[in-house]
Amino acid sequence: MRRQSLLLLAIVLLGLNLRPVLAAIGPLLDRIQLDTGLDHIGASLLTSLPVVIMGLGALTAAVLRERLGEGNGILLGVLLIAVACLLRGVRPDATTLITTALLAGAGIAFIQALLPGLIKSRFAADSGRLIGFYSCAIMGGAAFGAALTPWLAQSVGWSWALASWTLPALLAAALWQRATPEQALAASAIAPQLNVWRSPRAWLLMSFFGVGTAGYTLVLAWLPPYYTALGWSAQASGLLLATLTLCEVVAGLLASSLLPRYPDRRVLLAMVLLSLLAGLLGLIFAPLQLVVPICILLGIGIGALFPLSLVVAQDHRDDPRQTSDLLAFVQGGGYLIAATAPLLAGLLRQYTADLRLSWLAMAVATLALMAMATQFKPGSGRFHTRPTEPSA
Repeated sequence: MRRQSLLLLAIVLLGLNLRPVLAAIGPLLDRIQLDTGLDHIGASLLTSLPVVIMGLGALTAAVLRERLGEGNGILLGVLLIAVACLLRGVRPDATTLITTALLAGAGIAFIQALLPGLIKSRFAADSGRLIGFYSCAIMGGAAFGAALTPWLAQSVGWSWALASWTLPALLAAALWQRATPEQALAASAIAPQLNVWRSPRAWLLMSFFGVGTAGYTLVLAWLPPYYTALGWSAQASGLLLATLTLCEVVAGLLASSLLPRYPDRRVLLAMVLLSLLAGLLGLIFAPLQLVVPICILLGIGIGALFPLSLVVAQDHRDDPRQTSDLLAFVQGGGYLIAATAPLLAGLLRQYTADLRLSWLAMAVATLALMAMATQFKPGSGRFHTRPTEPSA
């Protein structure tokens, strides 16, 4: 029991370390651009590049599991995040920021590719809610990154404020090393291997996760600059993002808690997507007058949609290894889709100086998500499998 509790704590702490490296950038973006000479497109890469690497890393989950093992792969991932954060303090220039974005993305990818399958294996009876809570820990880390980094930057400068996230990453690494389970997925090794590339349902789940996560990355990267352009300070815009992220955490926890009552996830998805759409419309038409309702509505929409997207995917399989393979595909392709959102917003801002077009595009994408969600009837969706070759 003590080992299980330690593992749960390690999972939560790992989740908290997966977004500060991204969320800390937005509130400080204007200062970073001024000091490093990054243009809007280059600045957007600080969010887009890690998400691309997260996607590519997730697609190689099976290779990572085979070459490194789950425990070592996750440990390496959190150490890469720690190194990336530290380098931002040592060399605060544009090249280092881009390089560390790639490095941190690889670390995040390792963890996100390997951890969901481990959760399914070690906590099979309650894996849906635990994946939901793990997702909330991810969003909680984004809240801390957005809220604390601008205030710390006032004392030590933006580069060492970004580097400060080395410490919680090292703490997570130390705790994980003590809690690492061995051979977590060995029992399911004989299960047929999913052929996700040939499954229309897998592509639908991946697209749904990707478009939904695009809303998260778009807000994470460009909400603070949107409000600084409207006259807010870096601290105020960072606090807004942190408050929104706290709303996301509360919404994610609530949605995760309600999962046993709603075996048909479409009910929750409908409410969540309506909230996201309303928040985006508020950003377009009344960003200053409706800032509090916008914060709440976006928080509910983004915060609940992220864990629900993962839970809907993991509902499709019972076997831990198959679940891991499916979620790796869903997250891999999904993060590649999501990475385009900050980059396209940066292009629009570069040439039109107007982020409202980005919010409008995401509102249209939310309507598409509503149409996709109608397909997630419980028990629907079939997958091709192929037998796993027996071990020598």
